Amino acid sequence: MAQSTHDVLLLGAGKIGRAIAKLLAATGDYRVLVGDIDATALARLKTIDNVAVERIDVANHQALVAAMAKKSLVISACSFAVNPGIARAALAAGISYFDLTEDVATTRAVLEVSKQAKPGQVFMPQCGLAPGFISIAGHHLTKGFDRLDEVRLRVGALPQFPTNEFKYNLTWSTDGLINEYCNPCEVIHEGARIDALPLEGLEHFSLDGVDYEAFNTSGGIGTLWETLPGKVRNLDYKTVRYRGHRDLVAFLVNELRLSSRRDLLKDILENAVPVTFQDVVLVFCTVTGWKDGYLHQVTDARKIYHEQLMGESWSAIQITTASGLCAVVDLVTSGKLSGQGFLRQEQVGLDEFLANRFGKNYRQHATNGVTPGVA
Repeated sequence: MAQSTHDVLLLGAGKIGRAIAKLLAATGDYRVLVGDIDATALARLKTIDNVAVERIDVANHQALVAAMAKKSLVISACSFAVNPGIARAALAAGISYFDLTEDVATTRAVLEVSKQAKPGQVFMPQCGLAPGFISIAGHHLTKGFDRLDEVRLRVGALPQFPTNEFKYNLTWSTDGLINEYCNPCEVIHEGARIDALPLEGLEHFSLDGVDYEAFNTSGGIGTLWETLPGKVRNLDYKTVRYRGHRDLVAFLVNELRLSSRRDLLKDILENAVPVTFQDVVLVFCTVTGWKDGYLHQVTDARKIYHEQLMGESWSAIQITTASGLCAVVDLVTSGKLSGQGFLRQEQVGLDEFLANRFGKNYRQHATNGVTPGVA
């Protein structure tokens, strides 16, 4: 538990930003100033205890630094494109920085900024679900082996009731979704760090009687491929969808070449694919390796469904993403996670994460959740 009240600047008042603000403010241990350029989005948060709102232009460096005055940390729930600038403002203001980015180039930019961090100032990008919790869970499963063989990370944010040919609904950032489908995918293959093609590596599996597919997407692996080189033969991250989705995406991205016309692709998706709050998040981690002369496998599988929280409907992607970020923020502010400069998600212990008041949402609202060790 946090020992004192922490003043937080939260940038971005979208679906995930609002969820983060509500989770932190409800504890009474955080006072949250939410900044956004959109007055309508800010208005949705005006009546919440321990939350204040302010119109802030994240493109204005001086305005950002001024807004960070007397704050202990800043959280970016904005588009990945503006995060390097927010990180630079955090450095100038001397406060810690957290974000939700899955974008590889953005993470590298934040890493460069973090090299100038002051004592006690941390920079922790890639919080949330994937990257985020998936890195924490995957790294946890690697412990206890004499020699690792494969680490497979699979995550899907899916509509609970798919009704269209796409077998998908929009549940989070469309920009982030397009990034995942179009950018190179970092993997370790036969011991070598390489970039794999997005939408390739198609595989099929079933869980609880439902048929799924998984395929390469960008960014979800986080920094694990930098943590585990030389220790694992194969490491990859794939997005989970209902069967048939990948072929339709490949048609749009590759055949129609919309990977090079991303604004048009975004416009098509947001005008044709409905948003839903009735979703389910599937997390599936499998690690194989050698122990005592035998090849072992351990798995952590979780399903987190949309829920009624704080008297309103929360989507599963809101619960998992906001809880994942709030948990690591809470661990830092309570002194259970410390450092200077860049912090990786896999530096967080899974047991500590799940014991946290925010991280417990991965346990409380999950089915088939396990935290196995190696027998």
